[in-house]
Amino acid sequence: MPVRHEVWPAGTPNWVDLSAADPAKAAEFYASLFGWTNEASGVEFGDYIMNFKDGEAVAGIGPKPVPEMPANWSTYLASDDADATATAIQAAGGTLQMDPFDVGEFGRMFFAVAPDGASFGIWQAKQHTGATRYNEDGALAWNELHSNDLDAARAFYTAVFGYEYDDLTNPEFTYFVAKRAGETAGIGGMCGNEMAPPGTPSHWLTWFAAADCDAATARAVELGANQLMPPTDSPFGRMSIVAGLEGEMFGLIDVATTVGEMPDAAGS
Repeated sequence: MPVRHEVWPAGTPNWVDLSAADPAKAAEFYASLFGWTNEASGVEFGDYIMNFKDGEAVAGIGPKPVPEMPANWSTYLASDDADATATAIQAAGGTLQMDPFDVGEFGRMFFAVAPDGASFGIWQAKQHTGATRYNEDGALAWNELHSNDLDAARAFYTAVFGYEYDDLTNPEFTYFVAKRAGETAGIGGMCGNEMAPPGTPSHWLTWFAAADCDAATARAVELGANQLMPPTDSPFGRMSIVAGLEGEMFGLIDVATTVGEMPDAAGS
């Protein structure tokens, strides 16, 4: 079972959380779907809910910062120095949604927007290293950018994090697997946004592992979710996309055939 308590290498997706109008109801949904247990952090930390799978951290759920914001799953990328990363993001053409700030003794963070319009978080770990259980049923498996300007996005993440790419493009779709410089393991995917409805903004999509994609998708619908893409065989494994109770999109993918994996404890 993949478990990691060390700090994730810079540039690696290391955490995901959901911004919801009703965090408590959302937490109940995901607990029923994935078998998570939930722990409220209290008013001091904005009533943020930590989600655990078999005692290990897997995700967070918190209130939307502004009511008009749509509910969504956010991807965080690891940083060894959040302030330096903020400077690099601005130099590469991105914008900050807020300045870096401390979250108690847990870490330092901020949100930014890349030149293609996709929002993402930065997490510099202190006591909270990010996801400690991953790549197994009910845990984070993959993070994927769906971009309306893939060339600009790739150049941006290379400038900020030094990403290199494996090109898996074929006649049916354009797809790149991002890697940390000099490494072979993929840390995330990047593709175009052409298959989304017109007007869909660039966004990072969170994928959770499912031991049985069909059963997990059916269970999500039973709990009130909407199926956006039915369970489908792909070169990367059997996968589906659903929308949670507030319309937040996430993917489900068969753990046995996931396209890539987060780095191991050695960062390789």
